[in-house]
Amino acid sequence: MTGHPSFRRLRRRGFAGVVVAALLFAGGCAFGQPEPDAAGKPPNLPKPSADPSKTSGGLDQSVAVSVIAKGLEVPWGIAFLPDGSALVTERDTARIRKVGPESDTNGLKVTTVQTLDGVDAQGEGGLLGIAVSPKYASDKTIFVYYSTSEDNRVAKMTLGGQPQPIVTGIPLSGIHNGGRVEFGPDGFLYVTTGDASERGLAQDKNSLGGKILRMTTDGKPAPGNPFPNSLVWSMGHRNVQGIAWDAGKRLWATEFGQSTWDEINLIKPGKNYGWPTVEGKAEGANQGKFVDPLVTWPTSESSCSGAAIIDRVLVAACLRGERLWAMELTDSGTILGAPRSLLQGEYGRLRAAVAAPDGSLWISTSNKDGRGDPEPDDDRILRLVFSDGGAGKS
Repeated sequence: MTGHPSFRRLRRRGFAGVVVAALLFAGGCAFGQPEPDAAGKPPNLPKPSADPSKTSGGLDQSVAVSVIAKGLEVPWGIAFLPDGSALVTERDTARIRKVGPESDTNGLKVTTVQTLDGVDAQGEGGLLGIAVSPKYASDKTIFVYYSTSEDNRVAKMTLGGQPQPIVTGIPLSGIHNGGRVEFGPDGFLYVTTGDASERGLAQDKNSLGGKILRMTTDGKPAPGNPFPNSLVWSMGHRNVQGIAWDAGKRLWATEFGQSTWDEINLIKPGKNYGWPTVEGKAEGANQGKFVDPLVTWPTSESSCSGAAIIDRVLVAACLRGERLWAMELTDSGTILGAPRSLLQGEYGRLRAAVAAPDGSLWISTSNKDGRGDPEPDDDRILRLVFSDGGAGKS
């Protein structure tokens, strides 16, 4: 399908919807009617021009894809406001853009909210993750992760205001800066960090590098953290850029390997995930010392950044692999069957992945980050609607 001329013409029209026939899960996985989401209502989006439909007797699923926003510059994080619009960070420009809820024939309207001062966008650093307070309706607060000339840091702010740092001193480098910020189902803020190209930091409990952190909205260690008076939730990570929770409130993460294996990990408090001693699954004398990933891929097929979960499906958005990997989760916290590749090579490098309030998935491209091959409409926001059950209805 990727090489068909009519498909390429359809994709390059920008807002046109397409259907990707994705043989996802042998047992089928229906997305039910989305539950109400306190974080926002769905934007008023037109339906994809092609309707998703099941194939092969109902055992497979299709995915309808629409380009809903274009012309962005390395969109890194996406977070939804109560009105259904999304705040999108641009890594290199340090801008916060608002996408929607208004739309026109070209997609959702994109406006610049503000440009943050003090952001140093060098290499993989810059303005990275963003999260909206669960109490936004009353406190109007958002949280951002960004690089300065000295460190990576987490700050809280109101739109139009100055960031107020709550955590500073996160190790900085031209690579491996982590950067995802998300609120967990427990109401605490989770932050991913990289080893900042200093491998030993991941095994140092006193360093914030190579970790997943858990904190209050004031940047203090959250109650119940595994190490006393520490922000550290898990350690032994090389560079985590995607986290998401399943229906059982289990935390899943994508992780960049070095040159052999990239990973999907099920994160548990206080556990050690092995880097730099182990890349991928532990072998020999290291077996049992570290938590093994549930999924590994060659780095050429993955290098996954963002992660999102809808119903029982975990999706990882991949940069070098230029695809989405989709996995069906079980009730016990395992992966059922083999992961399936979606959108392979169709939109280039994929960065952010987030579950929208209407039950659809939003994915950002990252073709202007210096490693991609941008097209005139890049960078773009894609909206994915899975067949069966009404996910993504407007």
